[in-house]
Amino acid sequence: MDDFYFAKRINHVVHCEINSDLSEIVAYNLEQLKVKNISCIAGDSSEILKNLNQQFEWIYIDPSRRNDAKGKVFMLKDCLPNVPDSLDFYFGFAPNIMIKTAPILDITAGLTELRNIKSIHIVALENEVKELLWILEKEYTGNTIIQTCNLTKEASEEFSFELGNHVVSDFSLPKKYLFEPNAAIMKSGGFDEITEYFKLQKLHQHSHLYTSENLIDFPGRIFEIESSFEYNKQHMKTHLENKKANITTRNFPETVENIRKKWKIKDGGNQYCFFTTDLNNNKIVLLCSKIK
Repeated sequence: MDDFYFAKRINHVVHCEINSDLSEIVAYNLEQLKVKNISCIAGDSSEILKNLNQQFEWIYIDPSRRNDAKGKVFMLKDCLPNVPDSLDFYFGFAPNIMIKTAPILDITAGLTELRNIKSIHIVALENEVKELLWILEKEYTGNTIIQTCNLTKEASEEFSFELGNHVVSDFSLPKKYLFEPNAAIMKSGGFDEITEYFKLQKLHQHSHLYTSENLIDFPGRIFEIESSFEYNKQHMKTHLENKKANITTRNFPETVENIRKKWKIKDGGNQYCFFTTDLNNNKIVLLCSKIK
């Protein structure tokens, strides 16, 4: 499927599949789709590169994410092919490499395993991270750009920043509006960059929730804070016990399930509750109405 769309923008694509049955199926499907500029070759991609002995503009790698001995893997070196150990080999055939990895891969680990990383694209669909795309360029030594994209039915939420820049967040108690970054930004780790770019304040260093007196266009969910209070028995009985609400926890010691069970809160409705920690390390609850 990836090669099918590459072929719409690239003159010629060579599809390598180590499983000969799958390679045959792909070739058949492409013939039915009347795609003429993809060549399907069954076998080990490294051996195919050696045998073709030609230069390409790009090498695209979708490593196998399972290992017979270890089950599901989380490091690139444990995938097939072992990309970190083969970078010099790949750069011998193309100046650009794109690697698609599962969202479970830790970005910090990938940055350690790989080199010449020009950019990392974090792609989410309806607030669920689907893929990480690593763009490597031969001889590239600059800072890595993190590009996030959350595709929704209404729009494409995008936010990017450069790794290596020193950014410090401002902090504040809850103001009029609450901002929760989308899943792609949460995966990126660009929590301080959010405060700088959008001129927001964080509730706590580890809460990853933002606040402002001003309503802005933001890549994530936006709420109006109707009230906030310290998390204790009296306040919970007054505001939430035996009621209906959507609950989110951020940097909070109790799980959503435990909170619902403890205070008999049903799921759903128009009330949105955030259980979190403020800049003074107090456990607080924010009662909100959703704007976006």
